[in-house]
Amino acid sequence: MAFDFHKNPKVYFDQQTTNAEAYVVPFIEEKMPITPDTTVMEVGCGEGGVLRAFHRKGCKTIGVELSEYRVNLAKDLLQDEIAGGKMEIICSDIFDVDFSGKFQGYFDLIILKDVIEHIHGQAKLIQDLKQFLTPSGKIFFGFPPWQMPFGGHQQMCNVKFLSRLPFFHLLPKPLYKGMLQAFGEKPRTIEELLEIKDTGISLERFERIVRQTGYQIVHKQLYFINPIYQFKFGLKPRKQIPILGSIPYLRNFVNTAGFYLIGRKGDTV
Repeated sequence: MAFDFHKNPKVYFDQQTTNAEAYVVPFIEEKMPITPDTTVMEVGCGEGGVLRAFHRKGCKTIGVELSEYRVNLAKDLLQDEIAGGKMEIICSDIFDVDFSGKFQGYFDLIILKDVIEHIHGQAKLIQDLKQFLTPSGKIFFGFPPWQMPFGGHQQMCNVKFLSRLPFFHLLPKPLYKGMLQAFGEKPRTIEELLEIKDTGISLERFERIVRQTGYQIVHKQLYFINPIYQFKFGLKPRKQIPILGSIPYLRNFVNTAGFYLIGRKGDTV
């Protein structure tokens, strides 16, 4: 079955905040200050747990989410923060005219945490995010490399055996789909997992897109054990040793998360 933190939104929400406060915020602060004057947008904010960590730093925070259900959940979980006037949760596509026209050049920091690996047209998205940034604005990405043991997000599976089976998402698509069906996985879950198989991203592809779209990598950290795995598997987070993090392609199999902070090419930190 799917892990409990996926079933209990409040538990998942609190875990996301704890993880962001302990790892995401400090990672960003190594290269840019986060102050009450910092304007932050999280794309694909879900229930808003990550965004709450930035609100607690005093930032002006805006979360954007396509799922109306998750937006309503975020508004319920964050009602006190929203009432305080420095947080807003919006159900929208960020490229809708009503949204994009209002927030041109507005944000000092954009957050995409566990989002880019779900997106079709990743290069276009990263390119188009520039319109929302202030001149010195930065974008944070946190994502699992596709080839890592659970890069297929198989923890979403309702079948317990499949949810804990590493690397089987790397099977050819027909075999992967057949295995999910054979073990009785739900059709909706199969559809979602197959879509992730189409959109999963490697470290090399991400870094290539960054260069091609006129950004530079300001800061990077690869993790042998993803910080969020302390909640998923009870494992202590571990940064990747440099030699394993520097071998192209192999590093995708031995890193369970990549944290990146990017900015416009030529921007000084």
